[in-house]
Formats: sequence, structure tokens, C-alpha cells
Amino acid sequence: MAVEHPSALTVAAANWHALQREGDLSPSQQREFMQWLLVSPEHLREYMAISEVAGALGEALRAMPIDVEVLLQPPVPAGNDHNVVRFSPRPRAQPVVSKISPARGRPRIAVAAALMLGLGLITSLAWPRTGHYAAAHGAPRQITLADGTLVHLDAESEISVRMTLLGRRVELERGQASFVVGRDRRPFSVHAAGLQVTDIGTTFDVSLLREQARIAVSEGRVHVRGDGGNGRMLANLGAGQAAQVDYRDQRVRVSQEDAASMTAWWKGRVVFRDESLRDVADRFNRRNTLRLHVSEDAGALRLTGNLRVDDVESLRAFLDQQPTLVMQRASDGIHVRLRPRAPQVL
Repeated sequence: MAVEHPSALTVAAANWHALQREGDLSPSQQREFMQWLLVSPEHLREYMAISEVAGALGEALRAMPIDVEVLLQPPVPAGNDHNVVRFSPRPRAQPVVSKISPARGRPRIAVAAALMLGLGLITSLAWPRTGHYAAAHGAPRQITLADGTLVHLDAESEISVRMTLLGRRVELERGQASFVVGRDRRPFSVHAAGLQVTDIGTTFDVSLLREQARIAVSEGRVHVRGDGGNGRMLANLGAGQAAQVDYRDQRVRVSQEDAASMTAWWKGRVVFRDESLRDVADRFNRRNTLRLHVSEDAGALRLTGNLRVDDVESLRAFLDQQPTLVMQRASDGIHVRLRPRAPQVL
């Protein structure tokens, strides 16, 4: 079996790292990368070294006049017709005056240091960390993930988490969750209903509604893509922006919203603006034992308000003020329907 020269290994690791940073690898390329990574522990060590140096010393290295091509060139063996690399006997340890210029020496020292430091990091990052979290009816919860990300999980909501050497992925399976993303060089993404929401240093919220997904950004920026992350860019949202993406055709509506209202549900309030009654009812029903039942025709009514999520009586009073609605109390909760139209007098 041919032995890959260390310098060639460094070049390969650097190329894979650049492709991963760009984030445009196809599924076949991802498989090829994982196969390359698993060939030998040396591959993993070299990739970790490149990753550490690029992250921690990126700015410093960019300021240095380094000829990367020359630095990574493999040595040419002289007088070797059989492709055999000859090693000289190991010399005795003695003081040596380095002839490497400071600019060229620093990257090599950095790579060596990163390799040593990376050995301890490999153990913790080499194997995926997975988890599944759920919040019961009426019991929202806060979860701190392994990377320091704080998750606000609404009642009747579920997420699955997978953290690997190359990224952090959360699957919102149902309900609503907000993410205060922890600082980490690995990309952080949330997948929900065929959408991928990629964090760019931010605090954001993802909610699965009846007919659409809603993404709201209270701090920083996110990118929203369709087709599980492989489709086109659907939205580029900054702080104070929200997008509603239809499940059926992925039609996107972007609106400006108060950032504070996006996280109001953390403190037990429901803030809704031009939102369907059926979606408002779903949010109340997650937290309360008294259910709100909305008829099909009344569910499409658009409403705007700001109420306590656990105060059904306030919601009932609010709905009572709507001239087109009729409410009826029953043993299984409150039923809401449209008010019948008065017969026309001829």
C-alpha cells in the first residue's frame, strides 16, 4: 500500500477544510470526505490541525507574507530511482540555531502546537453527540446543549440534536423553539418541514404552524433554504425580520417585527399580528387544560393582539369583542365559530 507523504496529506486536509467552510459539498463529496477521514488517524489529526490553525490563527496568518505553495511542497529525494525515501540516523540532541525565517517558522510551529492540542479535542469531537428533547403539555422548558446553545422549547414541542466534528444540527419535529446559539466554529442549522435555517451568530425562533413554517430573528442573521438545505435561498433574514414559508409551494412572506415581541413567549405572553385564529388557538392550547376549539370557517380569521398565554379568560374576552365570532362554553372547552349572517330584508 502506498504511503501518502505528510505534505501531500496536509494539502488534502487543507483542501477538504476549504470545501467544508464553503459549505457547498454534494452528498457524494460528503461521503468521499468521510471515507478519507476514516482511512487513518493521521487524516483526522491533520484535518483537526488545519481547522484549529485556520480558526485560532486565521487573522494572524493572513497578515504574514507566507508562500503557501512553497511551504507545502514535498521534498524531492535526490538520487532515488526506486521511490524509496532514505532516513538519516537520528542525531544526538544538541542546540540548533534555526535558519527558518520568523514569517515561515510561525505557521509550522502553529501547526505542531495545534496537532498537540488537537489530540485531546479529537476524543471529544470524533463521535457524534445526539439527543432528543420534548416538552409536555403546559410545560415549556429551557435546555442548554453541549455547545452552550440555549434552547427555549415551547410546550408540546420536540427537537432532536446531532453534533459532530463538522457541524451542529437540530431537527424541530413539532411545535416551537428559540435558539440562543453558543459560540462555536462549527456551523449551526435547524431543519424543519423541509427547510434549513442556518445561523450566522444569532438568536432566532422557528415555529411549525398549520400551513406554514415561521422563522423570526431577534438578533444577528439567518439564511433559510428549501429542500432540506440543498434548494435555493428562500430568505436572508436580519434582526427584526420574520418569514412565513408555505408548506405547499414554499412561497415566502417577509415582515418587519419588534424583536422583543418575538421572544415574548419565553415570558408567557402570546403576541400575534395578522395571524390566523387557528394558529393563535394552537399556541394557547399548548399551555392550557381548557381547550379552544375553532371551526374551519372561523379559523381563517386574521387577528392582532398581545395576551397572557395562560389566561384563557382574557382570550375569551378578546374574542368576544370580535363582531364576526360566536363562542359557546362546553364540557370539553370553548367552541368558536363564525356568527351567522342576518337574513336580508327584502
